[in-house]
Amino acid sequence: MKWMVSAALAIVLAMGLSAPSLSGDVDAGLSGRVTVQNLIAYAYRNNPSIREVREAWRETVEQYRITTGYPDPELKFTYFPEPIETRLGPQDWVASLNQRIPFPGKLSQAGKVVEAEARVAHIKLDRTVKGVMASVRQSFHELLYIRTARKVVTQNLRLLVHLRKLGETAYARDRAALMDMVKAQSQLGQIRYDRILLEELELTEKTRLNGILNRAPDARIGKLVDEGFQPVVFTLKGLYKLAEANQEDLRIARALVERADARAELARYENLPDFKVGVSYSAVGHPDVPERPEDSGRNGFGFQVGMTIPLWFDKNRGRVARAEAGVRKAKAAEEVSITDIRTRVHDLFFRLNNAQRLIALYQNDLLPQAENALGIAEIWYREGQASFSDFVETQGVYYNFQLSLARASADYGKVLAALEQLVGQAITKASGEGEGKALGKIK
Repeated sequence: MKWMVSAALAIVLAMGLSAPSLSGDVDAGLSGRVTVQNLIAYAYRNNPSIREVREAWRETVEQYRITTGYPDPELKFTYFPEPIETRLGPQDWVASLNQRIPFPGKLSQAGKVVEAEARVAHIKLDRTVKGVMASVRQSFHELLYIRTARKVVTQNLRLLVHLRKLGETAYARDRAALMDMVKAQSQLGQIRYDRILLEELELTEKTRLNGILNRAPDARIGKLVDEGFQPVVFTLKGLYKLAEANQEDLRIARALVERADARAELARYENLPDFKVGVSYSAVGHPDVPERPEDSGRNGFGFQVGMTIPLWFDKNRGRVARAEAGVRKAKAAEEVSITDIRTRVHDLFFRLNNAQRLIALYQNDLLPQAENALGIAEIWYREGQASFSDFVETQGVYYNFQLSLARASADYGKVLAALEQLVGQAITKASGEGEGKALGKIK
């Protein structure tokens, strides 16, 4: 498996060296017409959360070479201030060089643990990228709603000012009551308050979006291009399958099961002995005796062989039992993830369908009726068949329906972003009639 990690390391280095620095060009493009793809491209290159998790993955890839390498050799040197007398002479110092050799298969098994951890780190990178993409899309739709609502407010403000002037004229001719004028003025005050509130909300949302993009809080974001309504082409069961195949929490849970299995096998290897080989060299001086042996002063050279003794059986059994408990815990966490993912998919799917129904209701039914009723109310008022108060109330209903349509459209886009993040791919008709395309997956 070393070649796989080496290939991953090469990819990591290539990504770091060859990634173009286009943030300046993209940043300039954010002041004109801005699509959600522009924002996603900018966030991918500049969001610090993505860089943080990417570097964490690179750390794990590098850890493989550390874990599967042999322990460092041990060099020891012993000097005797008072040399030890031997038959051949005084022993002045001793040097030894030792190398510990793990039991065959132990290092490769430890490498499998790191491989599983690298998969977890890579999946976390996928999850972070998809999370940033979803956050950008949700903020995009919220900001688009606010700007659309501001346009609605501006249009209705002009309309209500016009109505107020009509009311003042009618009041002067005794065709409108004082309470009608008060109601019109109250409605006008409410719309002006909505305008101020929306201005503040736009500043807040723009700051949030710029934060995701790692830009200055007050950096300009140009005109947002609406994605339009994109219907989902998957059934609920199809979304369940996609989520179970692609969702990062479940993929992490499965990778953690693999890591736990590898750790359990490694625990069994830990109960096996390690070996040690080495060489030693002893410096021996000449003895201070009248008659020296023929081999006096000869330095000593020797080979060393040793091994660890896994004697404490209770500790060894505990190590294996702990690893097996980790396997059971990881499998239980996988089951919990499956249940949780299905619940989240069902909730988002319901909210998406509800937003879709509201869009259809306001767009095809309520809003056209309110617009038609507004025209009829104006005609009846001019002909004296309706009061000015009825005219103002009809305008208020039309105004609220316009805002509700914009809110439902934004909610649909935000929930769609969250659902596509959860199932791991695009699920709308624009993605290819149900086949979809992967979102944010790092190769």
